[in-house]
Amino acid sequence: MGVVDSYPAACAWVGAALSAVVTLALLAVGLKILTSPSARKAQFAATGFPETAATPLGLMALSCAVLFAIPQTAVLGAILVTGFLGGAICTHFRLGTLTSKPQIISFVLGLMTWGGLYLRNDHLRSLLPFVA
Repeated sequence: MGVVDSYPAACAWVGAALSAVVTLALLAVGLKILTSPSARKAQFAATGFPETAATPLGLMALSCAVLFAIPQTAVLGAILVTGFLGGAICTHFRLGTLTSKPQIISFVLGLMTWGGLYLRNDHLRSLLPFVA
């Protein structure tokens, strides 16, 4: 019995659930940026981003979510999600708001991204096996 075969089916379900949470969170962020000008204006002013960056950032969030949700592009999506969330963490770090709510949420979503993908992707588990 190999590393891949030793994972119960429940792990795939947990991985799918974690991945769904990440996907829904990114979809919500992207849609909020694109469709809520008043909330966007306050957030962008607080972080120092120009209002003109809203459309590209919203589209990036939506693109990351879609690529991560599709099984054939999930690894690429996870890499892009990690970059997107890392940018959010860096933005708040630059503002001096260490351990702020957005930083913690971004960090947890990053963990959930790779944890969910690991649990639902046999190929990734074979590349990065946990050996007891």
